[in-house]
Amino acid sequence: MDSSFKPKPLLNKSELRQIKRSKTRVEGKKVITDDVKKLKSLKVTPELSFQESIDYYKEPIWIEYYIPKESRFAFETKYLFILLVDPTITNDPSDAERKRAAANREIVDVFAYMESHPEAIRLIEDSYHSTISMHETVHHIFKAYKETGATEDLKTACYLTEALLKYEPTIAGLTYFRDYVIYNLNFFIRTLNRLKIEFALEDATVSLLIKRRNELWELENRAEDEDFDLLAALFFEQAFPNRGAGELSSDDMLLFE
Repeated sequence: MDSSFKPKPLLNKSELRQIKRSKTRVEGKKVITDDVKKLKSLKVTPELSFQESIDYYKEPIWIEYYIPKESRFAFETKYLFILLVDPTITNDPSDAERKRAAANREIVDVFAYMESHPEAIRLIEDSYHSTISMHETVHHIFKAYKETGATEDLKTACYLTEALLKYEPTIAGLTYFRDYVIYNLNFFIRTLNRLKIEFALEDATVSLLIKRRNELWELENRAEDEDFDLLAALFFEQAFPNRGAGELSSDDMLLFE
């Protein structure tokens, strides 16, 4: 994980209140009813060429809203396109392997590195004693893809890489492979996009991709994208319905009733 990245809440208190106010319940399910015109006007997908779309992760957002004039509920699926943000490569020795991998359009292959750098084996084995089989599987899948073009297991490699996020940082990671998991995850997402292979990431991973995207927008002072912000808020509300509740006062909690 990018050591310079510090997660922060997407929704502030007022935004959370607004979303909570805009709810009703139908057969026990939460339904977003705030600003129906805005929800209906959201594009199903942004205007991106296929080549441009390779650099985005696509997350489906299920939208339900009530149409008073028609006395019915509408249901739509639209897509949140999240720009993939790669970790910055520096001249730090811990970035050297990622720099080499990027130049060769490869993943950071921890298992292959261990095979070619015997002096690093002890530290790598100590750091990844519980995940070395995952690294080995990713290594063999990527090797098969690179040598033979085999694509059937690329989703597995992507999901294993996603799982490895939970085990970083490690001493070996900080020493040899800084931010390698985010780099590898973005690599596999782009590869699957290019090959038009359908896949889906966990909510926690999508949350991380959104936060990294938002960090870039803030750092570069990019123009706000209202459609993205609304779809991202809907994603967080659906994926983490109680998110931010710990920051609310007892009066705020009345909004949950």
